[in-house]
Amino acid sequence: MKTVKNINVPHPFPYQGSKRGIAKYILPYFPSNVRCLIEPFCGAGAVSIAAAAHGLAKQFAMNDLNKPLMDLWSEILDHPGVLCDEYERQWLEQQSDRKAYFFKVRDEFNKTHNPHQLLYLLARIVKGSVRYSSDGQFNQSADNRRSGMKPNTMRQNILGVSALLGKKTAISAVDFRQAVERANEYDLVYMDPPYQGTSFTRDHRYFNGLSYEEFVDALSHMNDQNLSYIISYDGITGEKAHGKLLPASLHLQHLHIHAGRSSQATLLGNNHETIESLYLSPSLVRRLESDKPYRKQHCALEQQELAFA
Repeated sequence: MKTVKNINVPHPFPYQGSKRGIAKYILPYFPSNVRCLIEPFCGAGAVSIAAAAHGLAKQFAMNDLNKPLMDLWSEILDHPGVLCDEYERQWLEQQSDRKAYFFKVRDEFNKTHNPHQLLYLLARIVKGSVRYSSDGQFNQSADNRRSGMKPNTMRQNILGVSALLGKKTAISAVDFRQAVERANEYDLVYMDPPYQGTSFTRDHRYFNGLSYEEFVDALSHMNDQNLSYIISYDGITGEKAHGKLLPASLHLQHLHIHAGRSSQATLLGNNHETIESLYLSPSLVRRLESDKPYRKQHCALEQQELAFA
């Protein structure tokens, strides 16, 4: 398995469930010739951002069924300066009464789905814990102890992400099966579906769910197409397992990642370590096997560079 150098990677907004903290453990399972990295459940896009920062894919396709979120992503990539200015304006306006201002922006967002307002809300909510009601209304409250990410920091992160992804990324808000329809053998699909994972409660980030059977059927179809994919799915926190293992009939390679203390456990006052599952598709495993000579040579070159540094 190849190693990933530690570099400073920007992040656009706090988001519960983001793989920002463990992306360095996922990237080593990327093959060497990824044409396009596809994230059908992108959320905060941590894996795409990290992959772009390390030059591990030529193009990117980011998708999420949460359309307001993907509208925000479009602003990040296409109009980062305007987005940063709007965030700074809201951040400054809130200072006289942060609590009242948050609810005012939340009410307006639920009417307009303005991406500039969503960015402000994401910066203010507790631990980036996004919640929607059953009728699609954003209903999470603010962490009133904090003002949210400072404008200068937000600007650095947004401009950094836009520079990494802006010229080579397609954005969509469709069902995950549509998002992978055009994938081919040279692409890589990374999936972090919100329906299981290591959440302690039913996931409220999305307006509708996905059954286990539907997901397994989709994966079987992707296997038939010889697609390479990585899945973050079930996991363990403390002694509690979350989610149902994916079936042996899919012939996936099942790995475990020690992800540290979970953000949700922190919210509940616990101190349990989270172990997340990572599944590799049969086609991806074959690509990684064929990559071994390249990886061996690459590691030897890296060692030479360190020796002469």
